[in-house]
Amino acid sequence: MRRRTTAQALVEYLSAQYSERDGVRRRVVPGIYGIFGHGNVVGLGQAVEEFGTDFPHYQGKNEQSMVHAAIGFARANLRMSTLACTASMGPGSTNMVTGAATATMNRVPVLLLPSDAFTHRRGDPVLQDVEHPVYRDVTPNDAFRPVSRYFDRLVRPEQLLSTAPEAIRVLLDPADTGAVTIALPQDVQGEVWDFPEEFFRPRIWTVGRRPAASTELDAALAAIRSAKRPLIIAGGGVRYSAAEAELARLSSAFGIPVTETYAGKGVGPAGPLNLGGIGRTGTLAANRIAKTADLVLCIGTRLQDFITGSASLFQHPDARLVNINVGAFDAHKLGSLPVVGDAKVTLEWLNEALAGAGYATGEDYRADIAEAMGAWEEMRVADLGPHPGEMICQAQVVKRLNDCTGTGDVLVTASGGVVLDAHRMWDPSTGCEVHIEFAASCMGHEIPAGIGYALARGAGDGAVFVLIGDGTYLMQPTELVTAAQEGLKVITVVVDNAGHQCIRGLQVQMTDVEFGTQLRAREAGTGRLTGRIVEVDFVANARSLGCHAWHADTLEEFEQAIAAARAADGPSVIVVPVEPFRGLSENECFWDVGVAETSERAAIRERSDAHVEARRQVRFYAQPAAEIGS
Repeated sequence: MRRRTTAQALVEYLSAQYSERDGVRRRVVPGIYGIFGHGNVVGLGQAVEEFGTDFPHYQGKNEQSMVHAAIGFARANLRMSTLACTASMGPGSTNMVTGAATATMNRVPVLLLPSDAFTHRRGDPVLQDVEHPVYRDVTPNDAFRPVSRYFDRLVRPEQLLSTAPEAIRVLLDPADTGAVTIALPQDVQGEVWDFPEEFFRPRIWTVGRRPAASTELDAALAAIRSAKRPLIIAGGGVRYSAAEAELARLSSAFGIPVTETYAGKGVGPAGPLNLGGIGRTGTLAANRIAKTADLVLCIGTRLQDFITGSASLFQHPDARLVNINVGAFDAHKLGSLPVVGDAKVTLEWLNEALAGAGYATGEDYRADIAEAMGAWEEMRVADLGPHPGEMICQAQVVKRLNDCTGTGDVLVTASGGVVLDAHRMWDPSTGCEVHIEFAASCMGHEIPAGIGYALARGAGDGAVFVLIGDGTYLMQPTELVTAAQEGLKVITVVVDNAGHQCIRGLQVQMTDVEFGTQLRAREAGTGRLTGRIVEVDFVANARSLGCHAWHADTLEEFEQAIAAARAADGPSVIVVPVEPFRGLSENECFWDVGVAETSERAAIRERSDAHVEARRQVRFYAQPAAEIGS
């Protein structure tokens, strides 16, 4: 037996857990982010200090940000490794709930260890407890339940024997992963128990590749062989399965064009059959081909409404969906023919089967693809300008950043108009890896996720570029101090357009007015935020947080700042003011939002009526009905 407190046993257990897939071995949880308070500093904090010699502690500045950093770390490791996050009881722990939701929405593993109320209740009510008048066992940590893939609250030390292995299992489950939450009451953290020595022995968790059922594979093959205009939607599952080579072969060998989701950005093959992003923020080429596709082969995607145009994008009268996904929940969406299995294994089988069948798309379809790409290129060139009399625009900044990145670099972005530009405009053929978080589209995710990426990568030749707007920067810049502590080369590009301009664009499109989206002072005459633009010195702020910082008014100055940031040690921030109201052109994709169906303003009524009419594009997709014989 090994006599340990619950917290000490947990630290030693985590230090001995390894994942292995395709011969690559990693520590499942190689470190912990933590902000200490009275709920965990003398429990889990003591355990990490004494027994975490090979379990480094990273000092977060905001509890939500710690979880975002763990998400970035996990994505960089293809979900085979992640970080733990601990916070004190009450607001410290509940601050992690948004991060938990972001992880679970994105199917990315994180281990959360929130502190909890005393189980003995001798001092009730305790500091930072909700003290529910009916459900006496409820604590603030119950808020984690709906956003966690696994939740437990330890009330005895020995419960760790079953809970800890189950937590690792869920973290490494390709289909059911997400936020794993183990609530740790303050007293239980420090309670002692004699744990069996076998509990601490190193364990290798083999993550296998699940093959799909033969009946599902045969049905998918038949559907693809009958298709004249097939289209691929490649999601994050392609990346996590490391199936990029198999996807490239499927596209090139059989003439099937590829489009990319947010999580799948960059997994498609280089060349004329990669149509880029699809959906509300996708390319004109991808959306035009999607409208006429008679078969949509979905690979590792959640089919979010931004991708499907709120289920309106695929307008071919006989459009069918085949969905390859390791999770049955996702594989059955939109009436798909489900193929529940690993993307890499499934694509290997499909490549062989289609080659044996002599399948290929026709020249007329390939000509349509080339025509759509030509129309998209004209739109791209026009959007990139130049625009006489205006400041540089956001799309130009994204394009120049794209040109300055290459193999070894990483782009991290998550919310606002920069996601639209990156999803549509970014060319990943430069070799730069792309991390777009858009399941939650969580403002404040980007900087800590970039730090997580940098921690996972270690020292190297490349840099992690974080692309954000000024609104996101104002939400969560403090993790830049963590980057400075760790000496990480995280280069944050702040596109300054003095407000939340992508939301303003939607607002004006739907209502013809702007309200509450600009960074303006309150005006005495109106009583509203319609006064002067509030100027923020982002460069001075970044320098105060331990970063190198530059201001760039032109694309040439921006490129020079990128070079300087690459040469500098530690984190950097580059601030680029842009034309505030210039966005990209419309791309022929509907997206449904809630509109005011009545108003005293004629313009709002007219635009709402037009939107409601456009909803008629939304379709119900279903598998063909089976023929029942006598």
